[in-house]
Amino acid sequence: MASIFAKPSISFAKGFITTTRLYFRTWQTDDIDLAMDLWGDPEVTRFIVAKGKMSEKEVRERLIQEMANQEKHSVQYWPCFLSSDDTFVGCCGIRPYDPSTNMYEIGFHLIPRYWGRGLAVEAARGVMAYAFKDLSVAGLFAGHHPGNIVSPHVLKKLGFQYTHDEFYAPTGLKHPSYRINRATYLQLTQK
Repeated sequence: MASIFAKPSISFAKGFITTTRLYFRTWQTDDIDLAMDLWGDPEVTRFIVAKGKMSEKEVRERLIQEMANQEKHSVQYWPCFLSSDDTFVGCCGIRPYDPSTNMYEIGFHLIPRYWGRGLAVEAARGVMAYAFKDLSVAGLFAGHHPGNIVSPHVLKKLGFQYTHDEFYAPTGLKHPSYRINRATYLQLTQK
């Protein structure tokens, strides 16, 4: 059986990620319409905030937070677009999780009409390659809402292993949590 990481079609143009079908860029202040399309959709946010939806003010705050992460840490949950027609599909990226161990958290949020097309896996593979190869992170952490039955399958496809349940303040719940370290990632990509 071929590795899920065999011969990835990933490149790094101007420090940003491109995959077979996607390209990434940073969030900009005038991206509020894109942010509203994503985080203003209760189908997207039902598993990431306790009340299940975000107000326009909360979406604006999320956008500002993503830009602040880029400014302070040079990472964010980058917006991603279809290379074929520049259509916005969502975001995928990393943010600091445990700076003392060089561990980052990976996450992805896609607009519902792009679910089920393998884009979350493709986007995450691109971000993982960038994180491990270009940023030399020690490991990646990921968590998901306990009611989300799709994310654990995506994370396992990416090589993450369940480690524990961890309290996630935005939902007020313990989320199943996963990790992958640099050595495991490099081993998976060598096959």
